[in-house]
Amino acid sequence: MIRVNSTFLDYIVTLKNSSYGELITEKQAEFGEKIIEQKTNVRYVFLIKEGLAKCYLTEDTGEDFIQEFFGKGEVFGEIELITNNISFCTIEALTPTTYFKIPKRVFHDLIKKDEAFNTQILELMAGKVRYTALRHSYNQTHSIEEILKSLLLQYPDLLKLISKKDISNYLGITVRSLNRVLKTVIP
Repeated sequence: MIRVNSTFLDYIVTLKNSSYGELITEKQAEFGEKIIEQKTNVRYVFLIKEGLAKCYLTEDTGEDFIQEFFGKGEVFGEIELITNNISFCTIEALTPTTYFKIPKRVFHDLIKKDEAFNTQILELMAGKVRYTALRHSYNQTHSIEEILKSLLLQYPDLLKLISKKDISNYLGITVRSLNRVLKTVIP
């Protein structure tokens, strides 16, 4: 549910201390600030250094569907830079968040010249595809009660970290349904 990637974060911190250092900037986002907005041009790859953000798609009905939550080391914007498309999701800070911005030109230069960087980008993209497939499979074959029990087991502080509205949007249910399920899951 909360994706992290400490290996890639360590690699970017190393790059920040190299000749690319001046080109990779560090920024801050406050709670509720949108780092990327859906249907906009993306000119950077972003990497969370500290904090928590949500990645969501606003449907034509106005409802938000949360794809995933990003923690330390999680990367976003890379798909848009590789495919040269507008963003399909919004990324919004859920806590004060520190992140790195890698300009498009630098990102493409690293892909071409830095084999280790290129390999890590391929691995993280493959990881995203794998995670999405496993999540959808699990959600199709398990009840909301089972899914919620599993999430609470993995993330005991889940209800303190993430709002009920965001949890229900992640699960694809209403807050009312989530509250009903919580009564059966938490004694």
